[in-house]
Amino acid sequence: MLGRTAPCLAGAASLYSGARAGEKAVKKDIHPDYHEITVVMTDGSTFATRSTYGEPGAKLTLEIDSKVHPAWTGDRSRIVERGGQVDKFNRRFSSFRRKK
Repeated sequence: MLGRTAPCLAGAASLYSGARAGEKAVKKDIHPDYHEITVVMTDGSTFATRSTYGEPGAKLTLEIDSKVHPAWTGDRSRIVERGGQVDKFNRRFSSFRRKK
């Protein structure tokens, strides 16, 4: 393939409306509305972010977040699942546990 070059893609931007030289424009009418919402954490604190959730100005109230979830807090007492994945894991790998 020596001596051959890739075809010129200069006209590719014209497939998207509103594209300027060196910029990529998005196709019209295929993207969801992206707007600002308020997220309410479990402790009542709030922050604003942009999302496709709900309508502009909507509130997203979280039931579980990084402030209370055992994966982030390390609180093993909050894992209440019985007969589920945690117990299945503990039974399966009980022989690998360290002796206290």
